[in-house]
Amino acid sequence: MKRPYNFSAGPATMPVEVLEQAAAEMLDWHGCGMGVMEMSHRGQEFIAIYEQAEADLRALLAVPAHFRILFMQGGGLAQNAIVPLNLSRAGVVDFVVTGSWSQKSEREAHKYASEVNIVASSADSGFTTVPPPASWALSRGASYVHLCSNETIHGVEFQELPDLRQLGSEAPLVIDFSSHVASRSVDWSRVGLAFAGAQKNLGPAGLTIVVVREDLLGHALPVCPSAFDLRNVAEHQSMFNTPPTWGIYVAGLVFQWILRQREGALSGVAALEQRNIAKAALLYDTIDKSQLYYNKVAPHCRSRMNVPFFLRDESRNEAFLAGARAHGLLQLKGHKSVGGMRASLYNAMPLEGVQALVDYMQEFERTQA
Repeated sequence: MKRPYNFSAGPATMPVEVLEQAAAEMLDWHGCGMGVMEMSHRGQEFIAIYEQAEADLRALLAVPAHFRILFMQGGGLAQNAIVPLNLSRAGVVDFVVTGSWSQKSEREAHKYASEVNIVASSADSGFTTVPPPASWALSRGASYVHLCSNETIHGVEFQELPDLRQLGSEAPLVIDFSSHVASRSVDWSRVGLAFAGAQKNLGPAGLTIVVVREDLLGHALPVCPSAFDLRNVAEHQSMFNTPPTWGIYVAGLVFQWILRQREGALSGVAALEQRNIAKAALLYDTIDKSQLYYNKVAPHCRSRMNVPFFLRDESRNEAFLAGARAHGLLQLKGHKSVGGMRASLYNAMPLEGVQALVDYMQEFERTQA
């Protein structure tokens, strides 16, 4: 039976071979007599899983040695509190607001920082663009500058991370890269801390990845819970408390899957980036040429991962979604806050899935004319 194509924004589609391997090892991991969910997180079996996952993630994201990789819980929303609890000692925090997720981050920071500044926002455009970095009104002496490098709901993506030093700021850049992690390379010379919920590109919900520069550890506010103190998490190799063992294991399988990917002379994340460019171009080209569908985002900052689109006649929305389900195209309804449709094209979505969506969209437009 052919699997349908799942365009969910997260939890999202995963590589079939990863799911098959996890299923095969469910009751007995590598002949040890236990499944991963049954293991002690301090036993040699799980330690081997953890160490391999950490090494593979460092390799595929090209994370420098002076950054620590942490496996935590709580998702991106928890990091909206954990980051200011760890980094806001100077009291001033800057935010670039480009959509729903950076809005949530800015609102949460008010609980922990004495001064929270929105230094740039695209709210006036309905979050359809990214304010040019040269226009940002950065604060002097800010503890950090936060941005969401890919907005899942509004479909806006930073195609290049800003260099804050060129903007006259010494503050570290914090990025929420949950919805496009491992889909493109990261310039770590411009980043102080990056975090991502795993449930879009890396694995199951429940695991959160934090990549943090070592000099940013050890500055937590006195009220910061011990389990959220990034220095504690780093010093205990992500095991200050019991980590999400199953999530780490499955994410580790995804890391290995990414490392195996090839596209011509390219491999790993570079290979996936080329595929992601092709998938997004196919869908955006179809939308732009259509008389029925449209996308609101400025072309220079359209997301490769999350493509929101709308029908010019919204009375056809339910018919479109019903027809999509009948064609094996799932989870295309847009977020409730913006409406319309949304197709998420994460790493595990093959080009064939996007082609199937495009074929259906064109067929639907022809039959509705």
